[in-house]
Amino acid sequence: MSAPVDPESIPKELRDGVLASVIGAFSMAARLMLSEEKHTWGWVARRVLVASLVACMAGYVLADYIASPGLRMGAIGALSYASPEVLDALLRAVKNRANREADRIAGGKPKSNGKAKRAKRK
Repeated sequence: MSAPVDPESIPKELRDGVLASVIGAFSMAARLMLSEEKHTWGWVARRVLVASLVACMAGYVLADYIASPGLRMGAIGALSYASPEVLDALLRAVKNRANREADRIAGGKPKSNGKAKRAKRK
């Protein structure tokens, strides 16, 4: 029978990244469990994955700036908590930009944003 993996044999950077990812995934899972809204499994999986990836990146970035492990883990959890909304906003912006470019290429009239046009001064 093989011996279990020795945690000391794993590089510190990899351990920190995995730990931050797990914290991010758990923070998002806790947030979704506290929600009363019903969502699909795909939607939940995407949010947990995004939170996990953001937590991993934040863990690497914050390691040099926040010395206290507890404060660093709190910051990672907070960033993970907010990351899905940022991703949704980014995806909406990219989709709107792609639609505008497709309309421009197709020669269609650009859609109005609902604001009244200003009259030019003479």
